Amino acid sequence: MLFPKKVKFRKSHTMRVNPKKVKVATRGITVAFGSHGLKATTAARVRSNQIESARKVIARSLGKTGRTWIRIFPDKPFTQKPPEVKLGKGKGDPVGYEVQVWPGRVLFEVDGVTDAIATDALIKAAKKLPLKAKVVSRAH
Repeated sequence: MLFPKKVKFRKSHTMRVNPKKVKVATRGITVAFGSHGLKATTAARVRSNQIESARKVIARSLGKTGRTWIRIFPDKPFTQKPPEVKLGKGKGDPVGYEVQVWPGRVLFEVDGVTDAIATDALIKAAKKLPLKAKVVSRAH
């Protein structure tokens, strides 16, 4: 699983989201490395274990010839309180890392396989993630 070697702060703030304000990604919005990519169409917080699960599905689908790029990295710690704990008593302990993904961000890229195999692999990977995504191909 992906996680940073070191973070400046153990716990991070939870961002407030205004539903009226439509936020879209401005970085990482084009397929830069591979021939096909998985682009987010909704916003979500993607955890490191979800990224790993999607990566495994892609690797299994592509076989030995395919190449994969992961374009997101979970660098934000998230916390959870233990089960059956009453309210109050402060913030929970850090349990993992996540990344905030906005619509338009390319999450994964693949290359070295046919269009059908690449599309199939990325669709399977999208099912492992807590967001809606579409398969896009590189504009030549």
